[in-house]
Amino acid sequence: MFNTLYRKCLNLAAHKSSKYYLAVVSFIESSFFPIPPDVMVIPMVISKKDDFFKIFLIATLFSVMGGILGYLIGAFFFDIAMNVMTFYGYEDKLISLKNNLINNQGFFAWLSILFLAGFTPLPYKVFTIASGLIGFNLIIFIFISLISRGLRFFIVSYLSYKFGDLFTRFMDKNGSKWFTIIGIIIVIIGVIIYLIIKFHA
Repeated sequence: MFNTLYRKCLNLAAHKSSKYYLAVVSFIESSFFPIPPDVMVIPMVISKKDDFFKIFLIATLFSVMGGILGYLIGAFFFDIAMNVMTFYGYEDKLISLKNNLINNQGFFAWLSILFLAGFTPLPYKVFTIASGLIGFNLIIFIFISLISRGLRFFIVSYLSYKFGDLFTRFMDKNGSKWFTIIGIIIVIIGVIIYLIIKFHA
């Protein structure tokens, strides 16, 4: 099934209405669809280089809007949300995290995890739903989603624009690993900056 959906998304990237399909895929991937928008973004940018910034914006904005849908599912449809958490094996961790947040602990840990989920190959949809379940601040959720998703899709779009098929081959072999490494480095830098500011405050 996954391979069928993957090939379907690749075909949609070549469709004359590809931007509309990209918007749909970006939206639903953030709450339940298994294929990431990158599958469409890369070939679309390579074939329509002048539109690379527009493609980046579509993927980012609709992905964040889909993330808000995931958040609302977590906030208002408890049974559905918990089924998703159970499926991915996050149920016990989620309960522990919610208790920590109630006791004013774990906020920055979840902030970091949410950023990594938006930037790396981690299942972003799981963390959008989880954010609603634990009652994480919606404004902060949207802000972090915009940064992480925007950074990810800008890098993918720009490198596709700059290097074309060479970048496609790189993503096929090493993309997941390097996006994870870069995401962790960004989080570490963010923590260091926060600690420096806190220390000098």
